[in-house]
Amino acid sequence: MEIAELKAFVAVAEAGSFSQAALQLHLTQPAISKRISLLESNLNCQLFDRIGRQTILTEAGRDLMPRANRILQEMEDMRRAMSNLSGEVSGTLKIGTSHHIGLHRLPPVLKSFSRQYPQVTLDIQFIDSEMAFDLVMQGKLELGIVTLPPDDNGSLRNIPVWEDPLAFMVGNDHPLAKKKQIPLQALADYPAILPSMSTFTRRIVEGMFQEHNLRIDVPISTNYLETIKMMASIGLGWTVLPATMLDDDIKPLQVEGVALSRSLGVVYHPGHSLSNAAKAILDLLN
Repeated sequence: MEIAELKAFVAVAEAGSFSQAALQLHLTQPAISKRISLLESNLNCQLFDRIGRQTILTEAGRDLMPRANRILQEMEDMRRAMSNLSGEVSGTLKIGTSHHIGLHRLPPVLKSFSRQYPQVTLDIQFIDSEMAFDLVMQGKLELGIVTLPPDDNGSLRNIPVWEDPLAFMVGNDHPLAKKKQIPLQALADYPAILPSMSTFTRRIVEGMFQEHNLRIDVPISTNYLETIKMMASIGLGWTVLPATMLDDDIKPLQVEGVALSRSLGVVYHPGHSLSNAAKAILDLLN
């Protein structure tokens, strides 16, 4: 059994497609098929059912999946630990971050890092913070630079870096726009435009309303903050966004007794060795 075969297996299982796995691993589809065939031969079992265009794990494949992930994670952890002994800051650093953080917070850090450590290749995935959090949990990203969860479950190490004030906002023509200060109840009387329930930011907002025994109507939901801002600016509802996004197109609301904020920072798995590159960027962020 070869590591390359396990990588191919995990890629096909996650993508549900031999062709997509080939793209992810920068291989040809026949090369992926050969690796899977060798693995199935070595294990003397079928790992996938091919039904039309669908590629589905068999029972044996489902049993192998967590074992394969553990082996690959251990191999990556060992590689980092051995590489760290040289003291060099090099190799590939896999990071997940949100579009908002990548646009508004990371540029000066990445500029400084790339100048100081030109031998490091940055592999950055721009994804939702919650997805980055999950991929760090799975060992598929070394670091997540994300919105930190409001409730720390202790599974990952969370390091706050930036405090990110949030603001209630409406379009300039919204009925609430001309009011100097409003009670929270007034917001509950109008539709809202917010990220999905899976996001940490939505949990912060929902939690605040629940504390006051209020429910909010969210007919429009998307995780693209610029889209939320645009829809709020044309009067489709109120929203809560980072205060840094305020401009002439949208008006902040002063809500009585409410000040919302979220923490942005770094997460990593305490059970995995950090590469020298990851340690170097943590030093820049702290």
